Amino acid sequence: MTEENPLFFKQLLSGVDIGKSDSSARQMANFIYIIGDKNTRECVIVDPAWDIDGILSVIEDEEMKLKGSLVTHYHPDHVGGSIFGMNIMGLADLMEKSSTPVYVNKNEADGLKQVTGLSDTDLRLTDSEEVLSIGSIDITFLHTPGHTPGSQCFRVGNSLVAGDTLFLQGCGRVDLPGGDSEVMYDTLTRRLAKIENNVVLYPGHNYGGMPSAPMGEVRETNSYLQINSLEDWMAVMGG
Repeated sequence: MTEENPLFFKQLLSGVDIGKSDSSARQMANFIYIIGDKNTRECVIVDPAWDIDGILSVIEDEEMKLKGSLVTHYHPDHVGGSIFGMNIMGLADLMEKSSTPVYVNKNEADGLKQVTGLSDTDLRLTDSEEVLSIGSIDITFLHTPGHTPGSQCFRVGNSLVAGDTLFLQGCGRVDLPGGDSEVMYDTLTRRLAKIENNVVLYPGHNYGGMPSAPMGEVRETNSYLQINSLEDWMAVMGG
């Protein structure tokens, strides 16, 4: 008899699974993730925003215990704050209800504090290839700059939670504050090139019709991963 995989992994879509009455949440189509250990019942949230009570209700219904939050990057639609005329619930609201560590890349900490109002004592600064263990589940932090200076992805077994670094049919914008087109090209062609084809990509937004796909399939269908030179990339993305 094979032992059950202890990984707990749940993908929530804003405006559908949580924040159901929020038209802005539905329009932005953010994904929030809960990752944990089925045996210890410990978990973390990736990019808690839009509906904090709704997210905590899911955790409670699953009989899990929150141990922290992981930040892919500091944009308000992922961590809370004001953007495009919207005031979005996020980390600041979560910390009032459950004060647990917030794991953010060391290059992203100042931006996160400015957007959310969190303090240094709230944060745990991460570096690339560091590992966080939640029960028996190892989460590897991968620094993937370009969309923002401290954007990071999370490798969990054969899953890659990518935030706004890579979507199924595109990649993160580089024309927002902190974006860097050349750095994004390096991230996509060098850093993420090491990710095996069988690893499943879980993006930060529901762009492309599907909630996830194997990296091998994404490489075949995502035109941004088929640009063969920095010169061609800059012609498309600018910078």
